[in-house]
This record gives sequence, structure tokens and C-alpha cells, in this order.
Amino acid sequence: MTRSSLFIRRVLISVFDKSNILEFAQSLIERGIQLLSTGGTAQVLIDAGLPVLKISDYIKLPEMMNGRIKTLHYKIYAGILGRRGLDDAVMRQYNIQPIDMVVINFYSFNSLLMKNKISSEEEMLEYIDISGPSMVRAAAKNYKNVATVVNSNSYEKILDEINHCNGLLSLETRFHLAVKAFKYVAEYDNAISHYFNDQLRNNRCTTMTDENNYNESYHCFPKNLTFMNLKFIKKQDMCYGENPHQRAAFYIDTCEKQVGSIATAHQLQGKPLSYNNVLDMDTALECVKIFDEPTCVIVKHTNPCGVATSNTISSAYVKAYQSDPVSAFGGIIAFNRSLDKNTAKTIVKRQFVEAIVAPSIDRDCLSILSSKKHIRVLECGVWTVRKPDIDFKRINGGLLVQDYDVITDLQCLTTVTIRQPTNEEMKDALFCWKIVKFVKSNAIVCGKNYQTTGIGSGQMNRVHAVKIAVSFKEQGMLSIQGSVMASDAFFPFPDVIRIASEVGISCIIQPGGSIRDQEIIKTADKYGISMIFTRIRHFRH
Repeated sequence: MTRSSLFIRRVLISVFDKSNILEFAQSLIERGIQLLSTGGTAQVLIDAGLPVLKISDYIKLPEMMNGRIKTLHYKIYAGILGRRGLDDAVMRQYNIQPIDMVVINFYSFNSLLMKNKISSEEEMLEYIDISGPSMVRAAAKNYKNVATVVNSNSYEKILDEINHCNGLLSLETRFHLAVKAFKYVAEYDNAISHYFNDQLRNNRCTTMTDENNYNESYHCFPKNLTFMNLKFIKKQDMCYGENPHQRAAFYIDTCEKQVGSIATAHQLQGKPLSYNNVLDMDTALECVKIFDEPTCVIVKHTNPCGVATSNTISSAYVKAYQSDPVSAFGGIIAFNRSLDKNTAKTIVKRQFVEAIVAPSIDRDCLSILSSKKHIRVLECGVWTVRKPDIDFKRINGGLLVQDYDVITDLQCLTTVTIRQPTNEEMKDALFCWKIVKFVKSNAIVCGKNYQTTGIGSGQMNRVHAVKIAVSFKEQGMLSIQGSVMASDAFFPFPDVIRIASEVGISCIIQPGGSIRDQEIIKTADKYGISMIFTRIRHFRH
């Protein structure tokens, strides 16, 4: 331990959740540590025979207003906020004892909401803790001089450190406890905020008027949201959600300014963005960003329907459009290069488009695109490599949280068949593998010469996804002969390989990992198809 370690002499305890508090307090007493406590907690400790100084005796004032006022006193907060070596004189002057650790947790507001569905607003208001969060914030702010404990799960580790270090607690431990404390208070405040927002939404509070800016949209979608230490601010209300009967809003992350994202893009013209526009544009932009050469991605209903790479974005667009002109109608177009005048002319001439997004838009493009005044045109800026972040989805009664699926290093690709892929097939395999990550599973992407020739998405079995992808040939579109096929997950049966051989697929890239891998590899060998294993799956639900 260093000089920054804190000797624990006096601990304030005030807990609603009293799990393991007796054992913890007993261990502190055995080390000669003095305990201060509020009425309810103090009584539990006294009943167990532990020596406790009641806070009401310490501050010489009783608890009042039915317990609303217990610890709101300068001797408590000065004891917590006092800086050792700096505020000692004033603390002696007013007979203030330094408090080295606060052990505090509050009423579980979320649990109370679940248990008190029929409680009145006045009853719920009584559960809102005032002094507890204030003391926790004060102690966490002063973590260099005070330890803050908000969870009974921390008791054992704290006791271990105090016992092994002769009553000392390290600065590192106090800092980590402060981080937990601030998060705990934020979550508690969020629960109360959500409760009050529900009252507005349910028209429980009728005194707010439009002239005070409390409109119906605000009630449902507040200006600010906090989730898992991420802070979001409302960018705009949407005209509606996925369907006209659903209300919606668009929030952006204020913690991390993601230049080159839909959230920070600047709309240059066109109708206001819809909820579905934002979803489709995000898919299109995130897909096109992973390509280095000039590339165009066309998305429809959150699935790429045409992707191509070429020497210019104009030719890349033409190739992407040719991949599936039927699905491209009313789609979203994304580029990884500046949108130029020639490409803008080609788009307007060829198709109806909902929105276009590019890192920059040549200004002479706008006069061309403005002839179709409803086309949304967005300039997103030049992006950098996406930092690791989280992805989450709401389900009924819960939330799913995961790491965002990033393309990982594929230097360890394994060819598992006798026939090796040609250089061109390998390039097309990697091209298709990048795209399949953005297609809803079960997902199949076929392509050749840096152009998709067929995409099968969102099917309940992989065979149907393959059949849809290769059906483009039957629809009189691009020839699939000689294409590479990418699958987002392994093939459970060899039937897919036979279908691929019938339409002229020459190479397949897939994760591998099926119990029938050897049978599938033998089938590929039988038809002279080269097969590459990535050992990485890209489900997108």
C-alpha cells in the first residue's frame, strides 16, 4: 500500500437492502471501526448487539417529517466531503468527524414499481430517496478521501483488503467503487425519470400545456436518454415508425461522435427521413464503408440487393443496379466516394430512389438531383475505422445486448477442398463475404468480378436462401455461371452444394463447423468446386 491508501476509522451505514450487512458490520467492529447509522439500519445493528452511534445522536437532531429528514445535515456532508490535510482546521472548528466510508443503497424503485402497480402517485413519491443519492455522490466525488459502497457484493472484497492491509483501502479500490457508485445513482435516477415520464404519457399530470413545450411527442420520446453509460439526444421526431400507426424518434449518441455515420450525416435536400429510411441507410452505409475501392451498395428493406466495386463510382453504381434492377426500385444507395455529376445523372435517369448517401456530394450534383425534389440526399463525411461498440435489441420485457459484429482478420482462411480457388475467385469470395454480413440470415450472396449476381436473404432454411440467390438467372438478369457463393453460416447438408454445381458456382466461402463438414467437402470435390472455411459466422437477425 502507498501513501494514497486510506485508513478506515469511521463508516456510515444506511441500507435499504440489508443482505449480509450484519456480517459486514460485525467485521468492521472487530477491527475497531466506529459505525454511524440511520434509524432503521441502526436498529437492526443494535438488535444484533453491535455498538452503533445513531446519526440523530451525532447531529443532535431527531429524524423528522416521517423519516424524510435523516442525514441532511452539514456535519454529515462535511464529514464525507472533507479533504484530508486541507479541510482539517474547519472540521475541528465545527466538531465534524471525518467519515472514511459510506455504505448506502436505496429503495429499489424498479422493484417497487413492479410490486406497486396500483399505488398512488403520492405513495410512490415517498419511495424517492433524497439524502441517500446525495451522500453517495458526495462520497464518490471525494473518492480520494472516502470509499463508497453501494452493493453488498463488494463487502467481501473490501473486508479482505482491509484485513490484509491493516485497515487500509487503496486508491485504486476507492476509484473503482466510485465508478460503481455513479453508475448506481444514474440508474436509480433513470428509473424515477421513467416513472414520471409514464405519468405524462398516461395523462396523469394535466397541468402541463403546449405553451410550456410539454407536447405529446415529448412525453413519449424525451429529449435525452441514458443507457449503459451511453448518452443519446433526440435528433428528430419521425413522421411515423415502421408503420403509420407507430410513433417514432431518432436519437444520436453524444458520447462518441461517429463521423461518417447516418447519425451525424447532413441532409442536403429531400423529404424528412422516415424510420425505415434511417434503418436502410445505416445498413447501406456500414456495408459500403468496408470496401476500399470505389463501391456502390443498394439496399431494400435492410438487405443489400445490389453491390458492386469498380474503377469509378459511376460504373460501380451501374453494376450494382444491374445486379437486381427490380429490387433497386425505391431503394437506398450508398457510395464510399464523393457523388459526382455523371453518377447523379445516371441515377435520376435509371431509377426511382428513396435516398442517397455519400461521404461528400459535389455541389453541381444538387441541381441535377433537385429535379427529383423528394430524393433525400445526405452527406456523411469521411469515416475512420469503427471502434468496438455495442448493439442492442428490445424484446418484450427485456433487452438483448451484444458486441457489434465487426469483420475480423481473415488472414487464416483455409481451403478445404482438393481444388484451390483461383486468384480471381479468392477476390470475389472476400467481396461476397463482406456483403453477407449485412444480409438477414439465412443469407447467401453470389458474385463475380466484384458484382453481386444473386442474393438470398431471411429464409427459414439455407436451401431456400440458395434457391432465391441463384434464381436471378431464371429472371433474365446477370449470369450466375462462374460466380462465387458466400454463406453466413455453415451448410448442414450437402444438398446446397449440388444446387450450386447445377448453376455453375465455382467456389464457396463459408464458416464451416457442421458435423457433416467432411461429407460437404467430399461433395464439393465431386463437383470440382473449391471451398474456403472462414471459421467465423455472420448471422444477422
